[in-house]
Amino acid sequence: MEKWFVKEGDYVKKGDTLIKLSEIKVDYLDPNLVERTKEQITAKQSSIKYYRNKIGATGDQIGALQNSLQAKMSQLANKTQQIAVKITSDSMDMVAADNDFKIASLQYNRQKALYDSGLVSLTQLEQRNQVYQSLMAKKISAENKFYASKQDLAVNQTEFNAVQQEYAEKISKAESDRFGSLSLVATGQGDIAKLQNQYASYSIRNGMYFILAPQSGQIIKARTSGIGEIVKEGDMLVNIVPDEIDFAVELYVRPVDLPLVSPGQQVRLLFDGFPAIVFSGWPEASYGTFTGVVSAVESDVSDNGKFKILVKEDTAYRKWPRTLKIGTGASGIALLKDVPVWYELWRNINSFPPDYYKTEATKEKEKK
Repeated sequence: MEKWFVKEGDYVKKGDTLIKLSEIKVDYLDPNLVERTKEQITAKQSSIKYYRNKIGATGDQIGALQNSLQAKMSQLANKTQQIAVKITSDSMDMVAADNDFKIASLQYNRQKALYDSGLVSLTQLEQRNQVYQSLMAKKISAENKFYASKQDLAVNQTEFNAVQQEYAEKISKAESDRFGSLSLVATGQGDIAKLQNQYASYSIRNGMYFILAPQSGQIIKARTSGIGEIVKEGDMLVNIVPDEIDFAVELYVRPVDLPLVSPGQQVRLLFDGFPAIVFSGWPEASYGTFTGVVSAVESDVSDNGKFKILVKEDTAYRKWPRTLKIGTGASGIALLKDVPVWYELWRNINSFPPDYYKTEATKEKEKK
């Protein structure tokens, strides 16, 4: 409680300043708390914007990796076809070299047999041997080329699998970064919602340091009137009795009499401090009584074992005193239906319940 602008007994109008409060909680002592919270919201929004840009860049990166993978796969597929063609060509060269070697081997054997028989010279045998050795070398060379081509095909297949694995890892990593950014965006949005809630709460709290009168009336019962006293939320500070109010009387009815009371029924009232003379059974002859109408009947029994009813003013008969105050004592007399004397005697002899008023809606008949 920092400052009082009113005291008990003062009359105030709606919106007048009553009390000025000051903050004591550490969480709210910063005078720039609202502005700093707004800056935090702006920073979080910028962070989310950056993460969304990163998500877009990661998506582009994933698309580029997929395109690169397709190009690499196409390149390796073309290389595989080239190697397959080369293998076919090398296999044909190897078969031709093998045939030439077999022919050269047969010719060399025949030439050697003729040399052993003395039919050819050593020079002719050496020439045939030279051809034989040359064709053997060609055969070995063709075989080596064929096996080297097959090895190239196996290496190319291994490279094909390695490229697929490499790009799969790169794409998976990019996808992981993308989902991580999406998670951060979702977390940031939750933080923004929380900060916006705090910002709204701080803004509303800043407007509550000055307590304003909710209605016009008189100040009574200042519960906490000192300076520097600490109040908590929900504490009663002052009571304001309004200037203009619609009075209602609170009456309690025994359960046995509850069926005789219904909303809209008229009730005669006697107020404390206002002399009245009552003639039982002749309300018109009574003096100092006032008329009310039952507006509500509670369905739950009160602590005193009775049912509470509320009676509002019936201005058609007689207005209630303007000097009435809240808390004035009142007694009520419920009016029963007017009946002949013989009927009342007959009802009491037979222990029949009394006839009471029932409110009925007027019906209009339409004429053709």
